[in-house]
Amino acid sequence: MSKPHQTGRTDRVAELRELGQRVARHALKAGADAAEVLVAEGMELAAKVRLGEPELVHEAGSKALGLRVLRDHRVAVTYTSDFGAGLERFVEETVTLAELSEPDELNELPDPSGYATEIPDLDLWDERALSTTAHEALEMAKEAERAARGFSSQVTNSEGATYSRNVGSRAFVALGGPKQGGAEFAGGYRGTYQSLVVEPICDDKDGKKRNGYHWTGARFVSALEPPEVVGRKAAERTAAKLGAEKIPTATLPVVFDADAGRGLLNALFGVISGGAIYRRSSYLVDREGTEIASPLVTIVDDPLLPRAPGSRPFDGEGLRARRTVVVERGQLVTYLFDTYSARKLGRTSNGSAGRSVGGSPHVTHSNFLLQPGTTPEAELLRGIERGLYVTDMMGFGFNSVTGDFSRGASGFLIENGQLGRPVSEVTISLNFDDLWKSIDAVGDRLEMKTSTACPAFRVAAMTVAGY
Repeated sequence: MSKPHQTGRTDRVAELRELGQRVARHALKAGADAAEVLVAEGMELAAKVRLGEPELVHEAGSKALGLRVLRDHRVAVTYTSDFGAGLERFVEETVTLAELSEPDELNELPDPSGYATEIPDLDLWDERALSTTAHEALEMAKEAERAARGFSSQVTNSEGATYSRNVGSRAFVALGGPKQGGAEFAGGYRGTYQSLVVEPICDDKDGKKRNGYHWTGARFVSALEPPEVVGRKAAERTAAKLGAEKIPTATLPVVFDADAGRGLLNALFGVISGGAIYRRSSYLVDREGTEIASPLVTIVDDPLLPRAPGSRPFDGEGLRARRTVVVERGQLVTYLFDTYSARKLGRTSNGSAGRSVGGSPHVTHSNFLLQPGTTPEAELLRGIERGLYVTDMMGFGFNSVTGDFSRGASGFLIENGQLGRPVSEVTISLNFDDLWKSIDAVGDRLEMKTSTACPAFRVAAMTVAGY
């Protein structure tokens, strides 16, 4: 196995990996059939200003070790932040704790042939990120809020501007005894991420307050939008909401901007998760190989994209990271599986496991992406005599079993192919299956600020309930 990329004094991956190996070996010595150890260490910085004055500065380090042991198909999961003298006792008590759980024949390590044999360098670490001090973070937040407040006299207040940064290293170790065929994996990686958000407030008629936001985020400092740009865009978005009103109930074409569309994509992930499938809590049960979306829709889960927010060189069980096409031209190709959900369904994991330090493996995604289409974003409005452009959704109205979907929304009226007056307090609804099948245009621009991302896209018709 190749060594993780190393740069600078902050690289702790090798030490964390060695600690994990030591803990796993001790767990087997204490009677476990197998052990999985996740060790994480990191630093976070948050700086918030409001109305030009500092409101919060938070800077802290953290470390934790999570242990999952298997013994006679029984499982115990524990975690600790004590890496010192009490660690051996912690391990022994965890092995003893496993005796109290119910056995499940599927509780075994993954097939070792699936473990990652290389740790690819995905360029997830920006050394420059560490050089940002709390003072500099406050100055960036101040600059961004100042740009928002100075944009127009319509901006009368502010929820503030916040700069956040997280940097960290993690290592994962899996070790099996004779009953587990001597399975073994050890690997690690590290990453950085930072973001800046501004939230202005405008006074509307009748004493109403309109708030909005704009934000930027990336693994590398150089990819962030300048603070003044973030502030200006936040003010533009907020001021544009002034005078928002309901519209009459109608069936209209609906265009979702990238932020609103991301919410729909997240909901779709929930119903293609192997966990939802084996529990039969998804309307997509038994739908592999069938049409579930428009032919314009291709969705992939890709953990191998350099510098992307959700990238990782292996999954939460140490299995090889791989690009998975989930939906191809509207057809459901596969669900996403971790080892347990795959075994429940007689399948094989496709490297889609995640885990927190104190938790068991579960199905998750890496970079879950609706692939860009060929329609320029401005062209999504063309030809629409009357429609709705959705920028925000609120509430929760999605039944994963039936696919029924209904959520509050706000945005702008589309009239004769142009954005018109702002709209608020409406509800959009359509069965989720029909929604994805009714997409008739997908934008050509994909911006990856989060691990779930999509271009703007258009749905041919939805019920928009106003008055």
